[in-house]
Amino acid sequence: MGFLDKAKDLLSNNADKVDTVIDKAGDIVDQKTQGKYASTVDKVQEAARKAVQDNTDAGGSDGDAGQR
Repeated sequence: MGFLDKAKDLLSNNADKVDTVIDKAGDIVDQKTQGKYASTVDKVQEAARKAVQDNTDAGGSDGDAGQR
């Protein structure tokens, strides 16, 4: 479980960078597929953002309490 805790900690510390990467990855897929799967890519991007937010909220509150 140490690996998952470390991953959640990195995610919470870099959530803004992860969001940027999600956007860039979606843009690359749209470009390579010439927009053919744009609606699916958008859904996947939103799901990824939600997963980041859920893990950041859950992990962030635990991580902050441990640092105080």
